[in-house]
Amino acid sequence: MSSPHVDAFLRHLEVSRALSPHTLKAYAQDLKALEAYLAPQNVPLEKVNHLHLRGFLGTQSVSLAPASRARRLAGIKSFYGFLTRRKIIEVNPARRVKTPKLPQRLPRAVPVDEAFALMEAPDAEKVLGLRDMAMLEVLYGGGLRVSELCGLDVRDLDARSKTVRVLGKGNKERICPLHDGAMDALRDWLERRGELLVKPGKKQAPDALFLNFRGGRLTTRSVERHLERYVQQLGLQRKVSPHALRHSFATHLLAGGADIRSIQELLGHASLSTTQRYTAVSFEQLQSVYDKSHPRA
Repeated sequence: MSSPHVDAFLRHLEVSRALSPHTLKAYAQDLKALEAYLAPQNVPLEKVNHLHLRGFLGTQSVSLAPASRARRLAGIKSFYGFLTRRKIIEVNPARRVKTPKLPQRLPRAVPVDEAFALMEAPDAEKVLGLRDMAMLEVLYGGGLRVSELCGLDVRDLDARSKTVRVLGKGNKERICPLHDGAMDALRDWLERRGELLVKPGKKQAPDALFLNFRGGRLTTRSVERHLERYVQQLGLQRKVSPHALRHSFATHLLAGGADIRSIQELLGHASLSTTQRYTAVSFEQLQSVYDKSHPRA
């Protein structure tokens, strides 16, 4: 049985930090796994010390990659920080547990020509093709997270200013500009969007900007599945996720001369260090060009 402190912690995250259901579920699973590890030792969560936590993480190394272990530890540290602030425990045992070292993974950008091909892949004669075209244009043209895309309502789009209002992580709002091609794709989609709402249904979402074939709000998994289909249709020799289009948005802006601070604002990154990963990507691409082109390379 889960500790009441876990339930209080999850409620706190939901209300105070406005975390997504997916993130809350991950935190709950982390603490459930820790409780399962402690159960044979008859140690409640409130009596844990740093050695218990190190032992737990050691058992996780078999099944979890370093990044997953680091994320799990971050959730546990957040939980014990909560217990400390509430004075349920005196000392945070997780403070003495080091986060596993992670390899620096650079974002994988889609080449410009392949990104353009993806934008044009959907069938513009069909209503769902128009939806997918608009969906891909907004993902790549606005640099949105897939969850942000799925959360858009029709009222968030401002055709006059060519912008879309986005609700990002932690309920932080930002305004994203869209280029003419994305706006044209959105207009074409909106002209026929009503066709998916003709047949009444319980799960319809008439306010949502992007709808599934039943008129409900498009989900992140559906977006991933549709994108995968177009990648296969074009025969691209790479995996392209919605997040890869967001990476491509930033990388292509940087290559085109945009400054890193502007890209940070467009992406909705709280920290500039997160955005600065793209400078490494750009340099990696320049190094590749140099190696292929310079006669002495």
